[in-house]
Amino acid sequence: MVKEIVVMDIGGTHARFAIATIDAGKVVSLTEETTLKCAEHASLALAWEAYGRQLGRPVPRKAGIAVACPVAGDILKMTNNPWVIQPSQLANRLDLENFVLVNDFGAVGHAVAQVGSEYMQHLCGPERDLPEDGVISIIGPGTGLGAACVLRQKGHYHVMETEGGHIDFAPLDSLEDRILAAMRERFRRVSVERIVSGPGLTNIYEVIAELQDMPITLKDNRVLWTTAIEGTDTLASAALERFCLSLGAVAGDAALSHKATGVVIAGGLGLRLANILPHSGFAERFVAKGRFETWMSDIPVKIITHPQPGLYGAAAAYISKFENSNQEATKT
Repeated sequence: MVKEIVVMDIGGTHARFAIATIDAGKVVSLTEETTLKCAEHASLALAWEAYGRQLGRPVPRKAGIAVACPVAGDILKMTNNPWVIQPSQLANRLDLENFVLVNDFGAVGHAVAQVGSEYMQHLCGPERDLPEDGVISIIGPGTGLGAACVLRQKGHYHVMETEGGHIDFAPLDSLEDRILAAMRERFRRVSVERIVSGPGLTNIYEVIAELQDMPITLKDNRVLWTTAIEGTDTLASAALERFCLSLGAVAGDAALSHKATGVVIAGGLGLRLANILPHSGFAERFVAKGRFETWMSDIPVKIITHPQPGLYGAAAAYISKFENSNQEATKT
């Protein structure tokens, strides 16, 4: 049966909304997203009301909600956002009949499992589709560093949400040794998210500038990213080169940890770097795992290019919880 649900993707900087149409266990369509700045709204409920006013019609009372924090317990504190979410109160505060609440990269996992191969751009490894059976690791730099994996077995899939973005950063050469030493003076603990994320580029840039005894001229992170991608500043370009190397190493570590048979790069920055990563040092760092180098070389690595993976995945997670379970119950 065709129905509409609200889908929401809450990140560290933005809250994105759309209306998803679902039918027969599939996401049929998504409306154009509405993006609100989290800093301009004191809570999820207030952002929800603002979206309702912009929508201009009754908001559907079923929802798929993705949040950038672990989904555990009854008080969720956003990792890079001051909002506090109480799952037990959501139905009442948002006037919902039912909803599913998932980690933002859990939602991306659902999207990876369900979108077509046309949304998977080849990055490195053998140029074949992601496997129908086995584990797919997902890594996505954005405001933070998201991580998840998908287990596919016999036509079904299971998404495993993780906090892999918070593992320790492991330097792999002398420059990264110096970057780590400098970062330890700023932070009590240096996780990979301090390097492989939107703010991570600024951290790399500032440390390299200090090591080269060069002035820091790009102080706004958004300007730094634009300049680095355009290649109009030598220091910014050097920071981006190092970022791509580190992303390759982290993605390879995730594949090893999960014994993956496929890897997907996601996140807002993953898509933004889609034309840069294939020509960077990403692939070399991805496979550089010593005795496992041959095995790593046989893993297809893709970039998900769907324009709304978090929203699509939130809808797919809703289907997985409510629609598919109902269909299985009907069969039995």
